[in-house]
Amino acid sequence: MRKCTKPSEYYYLIMNKPLGYVCSAASDSHKTVYELLTPELQALVTDAPRGCRLHTVGRLDCDTSGLLLITNDGKFSNRITANSEVSKTYRARLVSPVTPENQETCITLAASGLTLPPEKKYGEQKALPATLIFESADVCKITVLEGKFHEVRRIFRALGNEVTTLERIAIGGLTLPADLKPGQWRKLTKAEKDSLYSDQQDS
Repeated sequence: MRKCTKPSEYYYLIMNKPLGYVCSAASDSHKTVYELLTPELQALVTDAPRGCRLHTVGRLDCDTSGLLLITNDGKFSNRITANSEVSKTYRARLVSPVTPENQETCITLAASGLTLPPEKKYGEQKALPATLIFESADVCKITVLEGKFHEVRRIFRALGNEVTTLERIAIGGLTLPADLKPGQWRKLTKAEKDSLYSDQQDS
């Protein structure tokens, strides 16, 4: 397999990932996010030399929707996924409503860094501090600084709750555009790309 050191053209795409799609290049059981791209861009997922292929910047699982970045710039991708200063913010709907008193408890516990319960091949893991903002008794915005397996769902599980729906709404200072409907995508603007590295965590 030939390897590419530098693509002839860099792509930086933002997508509103719909539910039911996976971030793998191929899947026997689900549609992939790349099927939403043009045929020309799909070819860069499978046919481009290794190192120059389009790939998602981190992953969202099949049951999570929202802001997804796609690029063929490995340095750009690594800068976001490996940098704990680039926050990721989600909106989670919870199974059990949380009283105002218990909301304060959850906020404090999450800010201290919870021990995540084991899931699949992962045992207990210590999470970095997370920020919770309750929008209602059963809807909470959560900002995390890393990307452990099913981290957001496991944080709420550690707090005695379960997530029913989960949507990523921001990465760093970049928020999911209101006019980008599920399944739609476009190129990032320069301002949007720059905002990914801002220190804003109150999206």
